[in-house]
Amino acid sequence: MVDTVSPRQAMALLVSGQAVLIDVREPNEFAASHIPYALSAPLARTAAILRDMDLPADRAIVFQCQKGARGGQACAAIGAVAPGGQPVFNLDGGIEAWRRDGLPIVEAAPGGPPVSIFRQVQIVVGTLVTLGVLAGFAIHPAGFVLAGLLGAALAAAGATGWCGLAMLLGQAPWNRR
Repeated sequence: MVDTVSPRQAMALLVSGQAVLIDVREPNEFAASHIPYALSAPLARTAAILRDMDLPADRAIVFQCQKGARGGQACAAIGAVAPGGQPVFNLDGGIEAWRRDGLPIVEAAPGGPPVSIFRQVQIVVGTLVTLGVLAGFAIHPAGFVLAGLLGAALAAAGATGWCGLAMLLGQAPWNRR
């Protein structure tokens, strides 16, 4: 079971110096907007980054993502206690709940990517699956195979946290800062 803290509880812990906030979203998401006190450690590399960070042993660790799912995964990966012995929490509702509570957010300057990498992946894969299904009906049954392969790749990306398309899109000119 993952322990959670509300945005207001997390803010109190951060302001009092009792906790460190770690944002486990991807770097482009962090760059677009983040909580002022947050350190960036993307989920896929969180454990390695935590080993390399010299986090104070007397502070709790609060993981945060967009809505709470990835923060919960980071908590589960680390366990109830971080490598330095600190208690571990997930920010309930992520940065979206933080924003709803009217707490401070650092917004990127205009000119960054208008759509997150994850949404770009969803748009590309969703479009290709739709085209594959339409091709399966109108042109050749191989279109269904294409749609199935894309669905399987998307499921694998969700299960493993590794997405080649996201990495490729991250190199696109409109996503570079």
